[in-house]
Amino acid sequence: MSFPRPSSVAFALLAFSALAYAAPQAAVQKYEVKRPQVSMPAGAAKTVVEASPELVRALVLDYGQYSGYIKSFETSRVVGRKGDTTDVYLRVPILKGAAKIWAVVRFDAPKMEGDSELIVAQMVKGNVKRLDAHWRIKKLAEDRTELSLELLIVPDFPAPVSLVIPEVRDAAGTAVSGVRRAAERARAQN
Repeated sequence: MSFPRPSSVAFALLAFSALAYAAPQAAVQKYEVKRPQVSMPAGAAKTVVEASPELVRALVLDYGQYSGYIKSFETSRVVGRKGDTTDVYLRVPILKGAAKIWAVVRFDAPKMEGDSELIVAQMVKGNVKRLDAHWRIKKLAEDRTELSLELLIVPDFPAPVSLVIPEVRDAAGTAVSGVRRAAERARAQN
């Protein structure tokens, strides 16, 4: 019995499907982190970005553009600079859109901590009790970077912790995914 020879188009589609299936998908690991002096854990996420640490850092530091590549950010706008700090107005819907958090957050200049670059932000004012963000950028190779975000949001309104923490964890995941996609898209265009 003989089988018909597959056409070159069919063979190419089959090969592409096999490559797409075998190609590693950029995974986002979501988890919780205990922060000092706060009973509520921070939501956190990390991923590997197929781009240089310099490109990833440039995107993390482009605070005014967060709403362009982090889909959970409704608004992001730089509202002030003083020395090495940058104040940014952020507005983010939470609890499936039932409420909106807004805050002016002060980002400190990046600093090295061990083998990672750390960018810390703390709320100056807003409609929550507390909002902190800790971005970490770790070089794995010339064009490979580990990116993580620890995000702590303590609401100023009654909300069950069991609802808030998963939302914050998802927001951290959305943020690292958004930066990853933007960095990998920019790398591919160069």
